[in-house]
Amino acid sequence: MTITDPITVCRDALGSAEVLLGKIRDAVGNKVMRDGRVDSALIEAEQFAAHGLSWAATYVEALRQTLSWAERLDGEGNLNELESLILQIAFGEYLAQLSGGIAISQVEVVRPNHMGVDDSDVETYMSPAVRTLISNGNTNDARMALAGHIRDGMNFGNRGLNDEMLDMITDQFRRFVDEQITPHAHEWHLADQLIPMEVIEQMAELGVFGLTVPEEFGGLGMGKTAMCVVTEELSRGYIGVGSLGTRSEIAAELIRLGGTDEQKAHYLPKIASGEILPTAVFTEPNTGSDLASLKTRAVKDGDTYKVTGNKTWITHAARSDLMTLLVRTNPDEPGYKGLSMLLAEKPRGTDDNPFPADGMDGGEIEVLGYRGMKEYELAFDDFEVPATSLLGPEEGQGFKQLMATFEAARVQTAARSVGVAQNAMELGLNYANDRLQFGKAIYEFPRVAGKLAWMAVETMVARQLAHFAGREKDSERRCDIEAGMSKLLAARVAWSNADNALQIHGGNGYALEYPISRVLCDARILNIFEGAAEIQAHVIARGLLTGRN
Repeated sequence: MTITDPITVCRDALGSAEVLLGKIRDAVGNKVMRDGRVDSALIEAEQFAAHGLSWAATYVEALRQTLSWAERLDGEGNLNELESLILQIAFGEYLAQLSGGIAISQVEVVRPNHMGVDDSDVETYMSPAVRTLISNGNTNDARMALAGHIRDGMNFGNRGLNDEMLDMITDQFRRFVDEQITPHAHEWHLADQLIPMEVIEQMAELGVFGLTVPEEFGGLGMGKTAMCVVTEELSRGYIGVGSLGTRSEIAAELIRLGGTDEQKAHYLPKIASGEILPTAVFTEPNTGSDLASLKTRAVKDGDTYKVTGNKTWITHAARSDLMTLLVRTNPDEPGYKGLSMLLAEKPRGTDDNPFPADGMDGGEIEVLGYRGMKEYELAFDDFEVPATSLLGPEEGQGFKQLMATFEAARVQTAARSVGVAQNAMELGLNYANDRLQFGKAIYEFPRVAGKLAWMAVETMVARQLAHFAGREKDSERRCDIEAGMSKLLAARVAWSNADNALQIHGGNGYALEYPISRVLCDARILNIFEGAAEIQAHVIARGLLTGRN
């Protein structure tokens, strides 16, 4: 059932996986690199292979961090059968997919030969440790044993935080979510209503909006790992609640890294306290991820900028007080260099008048899920912003300033995904225990229990990868690749868990009255925003091939 000495076996197998990954990187490099540089035309033509490299590297990093988690637990004397089963099942499945094929979407499976890897290299990869784990890691017996451990829903495995403060934060926010969010989230979703202000005020009192803001500016001065823990728990209750902090995180990070001393002193305390609710205003109708083609203009006229243009997919726009607004201040400078970031204040809207500012209007975009803050299209027509609202001391830094926030934003999105994945698993488990068919709970059927066991495994794997990226960020090491990997995997896990939890519900899962219908809709967006999976894989591949340059 449990492989004897799984840490040693997994450690040996990880070495083989790392060698295979090196072969994949070399083979893809031969396809897309010329004269030591990635050729843009070639990597576009070879997207399938290049993105396969990203997924293979993500799998190997996920296994590395899952093994590290198990080793920490073992060192503390806390590696019990439950955690050992998670370790061996994760290794057994991911190792098998590395050689047999990784599903990079529901209709695309990438295999080593697609990336140019020889059969002999795959054969070399199949070391005794790898063969042992593929044959005996993710077995029905192992899944059923794990299913027995998680059935009461009280323990899905030790998270291995190894930090008393983080454990206390987890418990505090779990109680808050169970008492204030979970009982109401589905009602908010079905009514498509904004999250009540009293909930936002409670979150502010708990320090959600100032979690990573330095103490000198009124925040808690905690790191991205703490952000992960808080975001997971809030998103477990409702993705809208978990995402409220994202807007404050992005705005505070922009100002902390790129703002003037005056801007930091003015805005950071108000963001940290929740007095100011920010929103990110970046995307335009025809740009998507192609930020270099942004057209919204900001023309300087004396002491003001006059903004004209259109933005879309702006979350929480009506009720926000501050827009981090990406605009083109230099029309003669094409691409990224002509972009600047404005800290554009606006009056908070109401249901009757969502956008009461002169020169600004907007309309709601109705969406399947990810409700609670609402999405909007915005139109600016000579909307005036004081010239002092330019982020930083000079124009033309907007894209660079935004890029500096991407690591933290993607780590947080990974954490949101883990929270949604956890929610889906818990809903599926509760239903499987309560639903009786043929004289017994459907949890007794192996394919139901097995689905939930795999959810527990992959949720833990995604969590460990996200926490690793958070720790890298806290250590002030560049972690764009790690953050991208954590977001790439966790978003897929959230969707997989939600889809399978709905399957466990059967026909009832398709009924609006069951919360899993909401979670399925919420999970789907995670693979799209903060960089769609295809864009994310492309960025990761370029970084892997060029050593991040």
